[in-house]
Amino acid sequence: MGRNTRKRRTPPAAKAIAVSAALALGGGGLLWANFHASAHESEHRTWGGSQTKAATAQVVTVSCPDVGQKLTNVPNAARQGVATELAALDRQITEAYARLASTRDAQAKDPGFVRNAIVGPLGEKRAATIDRIRIGIQRAGGSFDDALRQLASCTARSADQTTAGGAQQNGGGQQNGGQQGGGIGGQAGNGPVAADFVDITKVAPNVQGRPRRTGNASTGTFTTRCGVNANKNHNTDNVIVAPGVTNGAHHLHDYVGNQKVDAFSGNQTFLQGGTSCRNRDDLSSYYWPVVRVQDGTRDFDQNADGGGKEGNAGRILTPVQADITYVGSPAAKVVAMPRFLRIITGDAKTTTNGLANANAHWSCTGFENKVQLTERYPICPQGSKVVRSFAFQSCWDGQNTDSANHRAHVAFADPASGVCPNGFKAIPQLTMRLVYAVTPPVVRNGQVRNAYAVDGFPEQLHKPATDHDDFISVTRNGLAGKIADCLNRGRNCA
Repeated sequence: MGRNTRKRRTPPAAKAIAVSAALALGGGGLLWANFHASAHESEHRTWGGSQTKAATAQVVTVSCPDVGQKLTNVPNAARQGVATELAALDRQITEAYARLASTRDAQAKDPGFVRNAIVGPLGEKRAATIDRIRIGIQRAGGSFDDALRQLASCTARSADQTTAGGAQQNGGGQQNGGQQGGGIGGQAGNGPVAADFVDITKVAPNVQGRPRRTGNASTGTFTTRCGVNANKNHNTDNVIVAPGVTNGAHHLHDYVGNQKVDAFSGNQTFLQGGTSCRNRDDLSSYYWPVVRVQDGTRDFDQNADGGGKEGNAGRILTPVQADITYVGSPAAKVVAMPRFLRIITGDAKTTTNGLANANAHWSCTGFENKVQLTERYPICPQGSKVVRSFAFQSCWDGQNTDSANHRAHVAFADPASGVCPNGFKAIPQLTMRLVYAVTPPVVRNGQVRNAYAVDGFPEQLHKPATDHDDFISVTRNGLAGKIADCLNRGRNCA
């Protein structure tokens, strides 16, 4: 996913991204593998039982640059082919990850194994794929930056070069409910770890104030009620980033709104897809990675691509509440969203890319106006529920419904003033609030039990900062204009 240079400034690591005013209302990769487990540690013990920490566990990582975020100028005629090749890069990383995680004995015996058998061949595959991207772009009349060839190489990292929410990530037989596997935590052996969690009652308030409203502010709200995906509409595709590619996301999504969204859907499909929304004119697709609880239980996809086969293990949690609200701009009137506008907020690959595009907000009911977390999952007190919130980009370039990196056509408003960047227009800001009933995880002696985590690319280690959300605007009978008019008039509509 591409980097939007017009977005708001991101705070340093370990500092939570402040919640926006709207929230107050409501292929790269990182690979790890354990070199070896201590001799006394069982590979087949049942999660949830007693366990001895492996004293000699060692983790190796391989970091691969994210090619997709660098592609900002791809001719329309080449975009489908480029998207297919970018999906191939993700698949190559997933395959290398699986090999890395399954060859601990060979790695322990041969210090050069990772370089010669995994990193080197991976780089060769990536080089060939990047060259196919070059050919596709140039055949369509576009220009290709030869510096992108340098993104083929991947580098090995040791355990102390990988962080988990600001803390060192290490081996040690992390246990969350599942099979041990000699990994770094999690039911599938690829996270989360104890350092990914924090008791929210011990976090200092970090929510910033809202931008001051101007006389031209659009102060209304528009709520659309689309359910919580109680009908279990799931798939592991991503039609925005990887159209035409089955399992292009490598993790499972919840879908509400439009009911016919998969890798092979198109604009005409969306118009015929039906909707879970009460407003039958809202055919938009709202989709996000599922959250799973890792208490030793499994789900229907435990042996499937995008599920347990790719490190996304545990019981899927359906939200108990899903609030979808459009809010206005504190600085301007908004224009209607164009039909088929696509927006991705957040970055599924922050473990590789860093936090520049992170937009995750984690909190607990009763704490949302005080604490919002980006790099930690909250442990909520008894009686409080886990809350995921998203505030999408609220500025549009006025021309494009998508862009090559799926970011450049939209932007965030300035966090202090609420003003859009030059050349961008304010649009209704989509905000989403998902509430989950989660038994609080317990962290003791560096271990976490009954953890929960968001689904993600297997090499991204289920970090909270990798949380993201996807949206395709599909309305009919003038609904987009009605939403904008409601906000501009300062009304509260549903």
